[in-house]
Parts: sequence; structure tokens; C-alpha cells
Amino acid sequence: MSVTTLRPTLVRPRLWTRLGEQPSMVRIGVIILMLLLWELTARLWGDPLFVCPPSQVFDIGLPSVLGNGGAMLALLTAFLELIAGFALAVSVGAAIGLLLGLSHFWRGAMFPIVLMFYAIPQSTVLPLFILMLGVGAKAKIIFGVTHSVFAVIISVVAGARDIDPTLLRAAKSMGASQRQVLTNVVLPSVVPSLFTGMRLAMAGTLLGVLLAELYVSSAGVGFYTNQFASAFQPSKLFALIGLLAAMAVILNELCRTLETRFNRWKG
Repeated sequence: MSVTTLRPTLVRPRLWTRLGEQPSMVRIGVIILMLLLWELTARLWGDPLFVCPPSQVFDIGLPSVLGNGGAMLALLTAFLELIAGFALAVSVGAAIGLLLGLSHFWRGAMFPIVLMFYAIPQSTVLPLFILMLGVGAKAKIIFGVTHSVFAVIISVVAGARDIDPTLLRAAKSMGASQRQVLTNVVLPSVVPSLFTGMRLAMAGTLLGVLLAELYVSSAGVGFYTNQFASAFQPSKLFALIGLLAAMAVILNELCRTLETRFNRWKG
């Protein structure tokens, strides 16, 4: 066999190689496939009182929800509560995580308590938050924080404990101040663990806020969720859920962007 006949098979990349170079195309293909399967199963076997195809969600449900002023205000309020709870969980969790991760004494004294509180099912203490804080935004934000702050603490503690002690000793031996050690050694080493905790915290905060909404809300997202479910309007319910998922995607992409920039700074 001549070299000429072999050349096309050698230079032509295989399909999986081309797809591997473009993971975004794979993601889009998976989403399209899931939507097609949903459309098919909903039309063939789904009960219209409980399940609707995605075409109805985009054609009927989404315009109805977007045109509902009360529902949009509830979504905006939930989004602001999510941002507030997420920011509070990350700031408090990162500070406590660094304290416990860098101090052997405080880690030994307090970390078991953190793990104990983390093991408590948060839904069981929601009535206590309602009794203490009422049914307003404060209770929802704090309840969202309790779902997410422990993930940040544990991730940051793990990252701080993985810091090479040789780097700390070298920085101190060269006369670096505590601030310089924190900025140039500790924080760059903790960044990957911090962002891992932030991703978990984002999902946890959203879960906590929505659980509180379902439990106490009389005009928020929880109210409209119960209303659409009770009225057997799955297209509106799926549209509302999709908009809530979009909130999580926006925050997740923000975390990913920040992680990329901080990893550049680390390098």
C-alpha cells in the first residue's frame, strides 16, 4: 500500500477527537437530546395534568410567567435573597475556614462542632428560624446561609491544611509580614478549595431559600409554586422552575469566571 493511500486516514481527525476539542458542542448536543426525549415521552406517555412537553413550556408557560408581575417580583426577590445569602455564607465561611485551617488549636477545639452542626438536617430547624426571625426575607437569607456556610468552611479548612509548611517557613524566614504571608502564600493555595466550596454553597443557598419560601411565603416563589401545582398548570410550573435554574446558572458562571481570574493570579 502506498503512502498516498494512507495519508487521508493519518491526517483526518476522528469524530471523537473533533468533539473532544469542542466540549461546548457536546454540552449543547446533550441538552438538545434531553429536550427531545422529554418532548417524546411527555407526548406519548405523560399525563397532561402533571407533565407537559418542553414545547408547551416555551410556548405557553414561559410567556405566562414572564407576563405575571407578581411572579416576576417574587423571582427578583428570591434572586436578591440568594445573592445576599450566598455572599454572607462565603464571607463568613472563608473567615472561619481560614481560622480553623491555619490554627491547630482552634481546629482541634471547634472543627468537631462545625461537623456536628453540618450533620443536623437543616429542614428540621426551619420552624425555629421562623419563630426567631419571622416570615420575612431575613429568615430566608439566614436559612439559606445555614445550608451553605458549612460547605465553605470545610472546603477552606481542607485547602489551608494542604498548604506546604515549607512555603510558610520560607516566607517567614525571608522577613515576610503576616499580611504578605496571607496574600502571597495562603490565599493562592486556598483558592481552588474556596471555589469548590463556593459552588457547593451556591446550590445550598438556593435550596435553603426555596425551602423557606415553600414553608412560609404568602406571595413569593413558594406561593406561586404551590399555586401552579394545585391548579394543575405544569407548563407554568416548569417555566418557573426553569427561571430558578437560570439564577443558579448565572451565579455558577460568575463563580467560574472569578475562579479563572484567580487561578491566573495564583499562577
